[in-house]
Amino acid sequence: MAEDEEEIYNGFRAQFPLSFGKQAKPLTPLEAIHRTTTRRPSTSDATDSDHQENSNQGLPSLSSSSQAWLTSLRNPNSHSTSRHPDDTIRTNPSFSGADNDVAAGPSRSPPEDGDAMIGPPRPTPVASNSDDDDAMIGPPRPPPAETDDDDDDNVMIGPPRPPAQDSDSDDDLTEEENGFRIPLSNEIVLKGHSKIASIASALAVDHSGSRVLSGSYDYTVRMYDFQGMNSRLESFRQLEPSEGHQVRHLSWSPTSDRFLCVTGSAQAKIYDRDGLTLGEFVKGDMYIRDLKNTKGHITGLTCGEWHPKTKETILTSSEDGSLRIWDVNDFKSQKQVIKPKLARPGRVPVSTCAWDHEGKCIVGGIGDGSIQLWNLKPGWGSRPDIHVEKAHSDDITGLKFSSDGRILLSRSFDGSLKVWDLRQMKKPLQVFEDLPTHYAQTNIAFSPDEQLVLTGTSVERESTSGGLLCFFDRAKLELVSRVGISPTCSVVQCAWHPKLNQIFVTAGDKSRGGTHVLYDPTLSERGALVCVARAPRKKSVDDFEAKPVIHNPHALPLFREQPSRKRQREKILKDPMRSHKPELPITGPGFGGRVGSTKGSLLTQYLLKQGGLIKETWMEEDPREAILKYADVAEKDPKFIAPAYAQTQPEPVFAKSDSEDEEK
Repeated sequence: MAEDEEEIYNGFRAQFPLSFGKQAKPLTPLEAIHRTTTRRPSTSDATDSDHQENSNQGLPSLSSSSQAWLTSLRNPNSHSTSRHPDDTIRTNPSFSGADNDVAAGPSRSPPEDGDAMIGPPRPTPVASNSDDDDAMIGPPRPPPAETDDDDDDNVMIGPPRPPAQDSDSDDDLTEEENGFRIPLSNEIVLKGHSKIASIASALAVDHSGSRVLSGSYDYTVRMYDFQGMNSRLESFRQLEPSEGHQVRHLSWSPTSDRFLCVTGSAQAKIYDRDGLTLGEFVKGDMYIRDLKNTKGHITGLTCGEWHPKTKETILTSSEDGSLRIWDVNDFKSQKQVIKPKLARPGRVPVSTCAWDHEGKCIVGGIGDGSIQLWNLKPGWGSRPDIHVEKAHSDDITGLKFSSDGRILLSRSFDGSLKVWDLRQMKKPLQVFEDLPTHYAQTNIAFSPDEQLVLTGTSVERESTSGGLLCFFDRAKLELVSRVGISPTCSVVQCAWHPKLNQIFVTAGDKSRGGTHVLYDPTLSERGALVCVARAPRKKSVDDFEAKPVIHNPHALPLFREQPSRKRQREKILKDPMRSHKPELPITGPGFGGRVGSTKGSLLTQYLLKQGGLIKETWMEEDPREAILKYADVAEKDPKFIAPAYAQTQPEPVFAKSDSEDEEK
């Protein structure tokens, strides 16, 4: 039945032109898409100066034979496609009986001395003949290699050997020859932080590899979703956890349903997977001297990390000199307060902290350059089990445990990366110098198989190398490669996701910041491969939205509501003209035709004073004399109280003093 319907459809379809009906959109091949994201040659992508002189510098990490094959494809006029001067048209031996049998397929040219042929050569020109009907179609069998006269009987079987290399290039081993397959061939940048001082300082990729968090010095956190993101590489949500505070660390929970955000404030926040706030931890009392009696941190946080196994426990460190363990189900209290051991009493900030792979050990980097470890066991306290004094000469920026619990990595402002053996912490196994960093969030990361260690460097003023991503061999304790990320931006944080096999690197400078994703289409899975191949949706007529016109009913006087009588009276009373409020007298000299209060507030007073009709003599008169001049009159003719007691009041008799001194 289905075949009959198909035949009927094909019969009807044959009556219409091919352009009739809905046309399928041309799809861009994946090779072209990945070709646009291929990393360009960088002067920093080399292990030493020999790598910089290599012409294949822009190629990804491939073997020598693969590099030669790619070079032959990019340069078709090279030795791999050159033809031998004595080369003639060869035919298949099965059709060699006819003189006019011509091979239509490609023929192989004999390799020259010291130059092996890699890949199929170009097809030979076909010498067609009108009488030739038995032309061979398809590639002929490989001819015997014409190297020397003595080796005519030897036939080349299998792919040829790679071309001979110089003694200098033999030392430049690639990552694949060393056993390391680093995905570095392609690169995309997740942009978004574009404000001033927008250095991407925090990075977190969930365990499934579908969502990426990027925090910056511009106080924001951007969330990226590979499954819902197209080739524009835009974030689907932007958060500002704490206004005016830098984002310093981000960490996913073991189940990837929540994440921890640590900022420059004293309170860490918990968000769900979609960026909704779940809670904020309490802040301690800054006036309490003993940190163990405070309910939380009292100064800015420096680092925080979720427990690798338990989804209810997190660890934070702060500038107040303490580490604290919290329960995410109770934001009001803490589980444990850890005070590091100090040489002198005081408060030294804890710059970074970390859990081990099993969550049974805590390590903290102290501001005095020491490293302290605590084992979580019954009855444990603030006394560290391992204390390494002066592990670094400057503040420690990052700490990382290996999964087997034997190796500890430390990164510091002193420009070094140290590898420690936890069984013998007196001296580091190896110290890698010349790794400058200017950011307190610079971290260290392991490869998925933990055979490589990677960290980033910062851009210096006099240096021309730019921000680098350095790879070190854990077993041999040596530098493997230096990969240039940006000529002007410093590399702060890095991570190598085990499921995606992609490297995430945060970089930035004072003007912009972003997350670089390094991948290889042949080695990586999902992640960047999904969003790069997804073209952005084109706008159609249905997407047109007319801008709404907002009608405000109170914008015109016609539609305004009449105020109440009480408001009208209050408004009239406030208006001095309508309320007929009398003018208040002027204090001081008069102005504007009005008489001041210095010479009388009324016009009549002013005129009398000016004309001399009113004389004020009290300013020049003695007050005692002014009172006594009425004493005789009051005694002769009393008017008020004195007449009532005139008949009964005895005459006062004053005692006369006999003292000579008083008389004198």
